[in-house]
Amino acid sequence: MGYTREQILEQCRKAFQNKNTFYKKEFINYRGKTTDTREYYTEVIAEFLCDNITDYINGIDCITRKSSYKTNGHDGQYDADSNREEEKIAMRFFLQSRDYGAFSLIGQIEDYQTPLKSSADDEAGKIDLLSCDGKIMRILELKKPDSKETMLRCVLEGYTYLKTANNDRLITDFGYNPEEVKLKASPFVFYGGEQHKEMKQPRPQLRKLMKILDK
Repeated sequence: MGYTREQILEQCRKAFQNKNTFYKKEFINYRGKTTDTREYYTEVIAEFLCDNITDYINGIDCITRKSSYKTNGHDGQYDADSNREEEKIAMRFFLQSRDYGAFSLIGQIEDYQTPLKSSADDEAGKIDLLSCDGKIMRILELKKPDSKETMLRCVLEGYTYLKTANNDRLITDFGYNPEEVKLKASPFVFYGGEQHKEMKQPRPQLRKLMKILDK
C-alpha cells in the first residue's frame, strides 16, 4: 500500500500530540516513496519535524528517576538462547569494553539497558548502550545488523531518550561531572545494515534534522 505526501503529513500531525511516543509510530518505519511527489516517506517526516522543531524539542517530557540510573547487577551476563538479539549485542559490547578498554570513537561502555522510567506508568524505554570518553557521554541507540527499522527511527529514539533523561543526574550517577561532560545521543548501527545504506542515499531532510538535534 502506498501513501501520498499529505497522508504521511496527516499521520505526523496526529502523532505529534505526544512527542515522547512520536518515534514509536509505525509510519516512522515506512520505506519507499510517496505515490504523488515520489519523496522518501522518511524525508517527508523529517521535513515536518524540521518545520516544527521547537515544538518537538520542547514537547518531550523529562523524567527524573527516583532511583539511580546506574543499576546494580548489570554484569553483562546473558542467556545465549535468548531471542533479544539487540540486548545480547549490547552486553557483548559492554563486556568487550570492560575487559579490553575503551573504544577509540565512543570511549568506555559504562552500561547497557539503562532504565529511564521512574514508575511503571512512565512512557519511556531503556538506553541500549551508554558510553563516555571523559568529555562526551553518549546515549547509543543500537540497531542489530538485520534491523529493518529506518535511520529516522534510530535518530528519533535516541534523541527522545536524551530529552527524557535528567542529563545532569545521569552523568553524575555514573561518576562524572556535568560541568565537564556533555550528554549526546548517537545512532549506533552496523556497516552494511539498512540504516547505513540509507545514509548513502540522498536524504537532505534527514541530515538537516540530525544536524539540528545534535546541537
